[in-house]
Amino acid sequence: MDFLIASAARALAAGDPLGALNLIALRGDAAALALGGIAMAQLGDFRRAKTLLRCAARGFDPKDALSRARCVVAEAEIALVSRELAWPEKALEAARAALQAHGDPANAAHARHLQARRQLLIGRLDEAERALAGLDPAGLAPASRAVHELIAAGIALRRLRMQPARAALARAELAAGHAGIPALTAEVESASRVLSTPAARLVARDEQRLLLLDDVEALLASDTLVVDACRHAVREAGVMVPLASRPVLFALARALAQAWPRPAPRETLIAQAFRTAYFDETHRARLRVEIGRLRAALRPVAGIVAARNGFALKPREGRRAVVLARPVDDAGREHGAILAFLADGEAWSSSALALALNTSQRTVQRALDELAATDKVQSRGQGRARRWMTPPVPGFTTTLLLPAGLAGR
Repeated sequence: MDFLIASAARALAAGDPLGALNLIALRGDAAALALGGIAMAQLGDFRRAKTLLRCAARGFDPKDALSRARCVVAEAEIALVSRELAWPEKALEAARAALQAHGDPANAAHARHLQARRQLLIGRLDEAERALAGLDPAGLAPASRAVHELIAAGIALRRLRMQPARAALARAELAAGHAGIPALTAEVESASRVLSTPAARLVARDEQRLLLLDDVEALLASDTLVVDACRHAVREAGVMVPLASRPVLFALARALAQAWPRPAPRETLIAQAFRTAYFDETHRARLRVEIGRLRAALRPVAGIVAARNGFALKPREGRRAVVLARPVDDAGREHGAILAFLADGEAWSSSALALALNTSQRTVQRALDELAATDKVQSRGQGRARRWMTPPVPGFTTTLLLPAGLAGR
């Protein structure tokens, strides 16, 4: 490796893409093109970065498996950052194996981190945890160690394990300080702010207040009957009844919990579950059917009793019922998971959102069109290049809206 290439590589490792480009921008050899691609990626020009990396991969000798594998890993990172989640996982795994076999453990660990970050992003927490388990953070460079701890913190946050999350973020902050890369330090600070940002809202008949993630963890660990409007489930003392695929039943459960300990009027239940202000005997009959289905679904955690004017939720003796709602309830609450993904500030395609949400692209597209009609999201580009974005809700975190193992995927 010549002096300019080595100096450019050191500049990129220190987070100085402009310094790297000053050294290799006028060169056209494969190594310079690869470093130029990484520099352009750090500057945010992902299209140019991918072009340079592909040219570099073609320029390396076919026998130079190490350099080609590094190009694959760099392109995989660009795909992750630009939310191209359909990028082939097998190519990244093959590159990681090649890097490990050819004596480049640092980049092999980076490839493993990319695999874990992708699994975390789409809610496959067990797979992300297994990917991290294959790495020893003590043997990593400070920057890689900070990334490792950020992923570990992200997994703990999704699972609402706040003590491990705080410990991982503290380790990430220490490693980022040793790395001395401003962008990495800013990422750690952004992740840490989630701990002190309201994540949900407790709604009871005579009470409404914002909750931090620590408060949510304590609430879900208590014996309170919680109708979770963030992940569409009913929870009590570690028992969960998922209702994400049964929206009518969940709407009824939420209305009953908000009215507890009093009965919820039939008119209110019909209006919230069936979305109509006009109803007749057919709606009353349908309400009885749906209440019967909800009673059967909630049998492990609560009962439902009929009253003169409606129905009442009946938690187990001595327990209360509350609703865990989004910090801000608005017209987009039905599509909270989509808004949570878009709140990271990145531009998402509808296909990537569908993959992350484990649903059909047509369903996601309909939801995006509804959100765009109410100015909740905006798009750029056309056709296959169309991307969707939205600014995050100021002052709130969307952690509880993202997919997790607890959500009954």
